[in-house]
Amino acid sequence: MQVIPYRRADAAAYAERWALSRNPKWYNFDSLGGDCTNFISQCLYAGCGIMNETPETGWFYRSLSSRAPAWTGVQPLFLFLTGNRGVGPFAQVVGRSAVEVGDVIQLGNAGGSFYHSLLVLSPPPEIYVAAHTYDALWRPLDSYSFSRLRCLHILGARKPG
Repeated sequence: MQVIPYRRADAAAYAERWALSRNPKWYNFDSLGGDCTNFISQCLYAGCGIMNETPETGWFYRSLSSRAPAWTGVQPLFLFLTGNRGVGPFAQVVGRSAVEVGDVIQLGNAGGSFYHSLLVLSPPPEIYVAAHTYDALWRPLDSYSFSRLRCLHILGARKPG
C-alpha cells in the first residue's frame, strides 16, 4: 500500500462550501440522529479521495442503505481512523495544541460518551470549526459546551499499490 498526503486545504474548502447547506450527492442524516459525522466524512473524503470498502469495519458511503457505520457514527469514525491499517485515511489522537486545519475534534460528555464531530478550520491558539447538525462555519471551539474532547490528527491516507 502507498501512503498519500492528506489534502488539508481541500478538506477545509469543502467544509466552508457545505457547512451551512447540504451537498445533494450525500444523504442528509439530520432526521436520523444527526448529520455531523456524515459531514466530517465528506470533508475527509474531499481531503483524501479514498474510501475503505471493508464491510462493517470500513469507511465508505454508497447510499443511505449501503454505508459503513464509521461514515456516520461518532465512535465508529474514531475507531476507524485510529485503528485503520488498510486503505483510506488514518489518524492519531493528539492534544488540543497540536491540531491542524482539516483535523477532526469530537466532543464528549462527563460520562465518557462522545456525541459530536467537528472539522478544524483554524489551528490553535483560537480553534475555529465547521459542523453539521447544529450547522456552524468558523465557530470558535470554546463556544461549545462539552466536558471532554478528543483531537484526531489525520496523518494521511493509504491507497492500494
